[in-house]
Amino acid sequence: MKEIKLTDSEKILMEILWEKKAIYMKDILDAYPNPKPAPTTIATLLKRMQNKELVGYKLYGNSREYYPKVEKGEYFKEEMTSMIDRFFNSSVTQFASFFTSNAKLSQKQLKELRDIIDKQIEE
Repeated sequence: MKEIKLTDSEKILMEILWEKKAIYMKDILDAYPNPKPAPTTIATLLKRMQNKELVGYKLYGNSREYYPKVEKGEYFKEEMTSMIDRFFNSSVTQFASFFTSNAKLSQKQLKELRDIIDKQIEE
């Protein structure tokens, strides 16, 4: 899969699409947080995201029902992989060390992480 890059405005729009699954422009405007952009701005964002193959639509008469073409989990996985590649030289171990040292995790949270890792090792 090619790398997914979203601007902050596109991320807001994708969150709406991921939550609603399929949505018309009017409903996007209603769901968009304040300050709401102009409808033409949202239309431009949608067009740009269609060109990136992130958003699709179904045509019903003159109305378009937009839907995400990328799953939220897939996007998050790509974002995390990209971040680990850029900041930690592709080392998940360096990332985990940084995260556990700097995230101010409680003992309970550290134990939960250890349980997750142990479960992955057992599989």
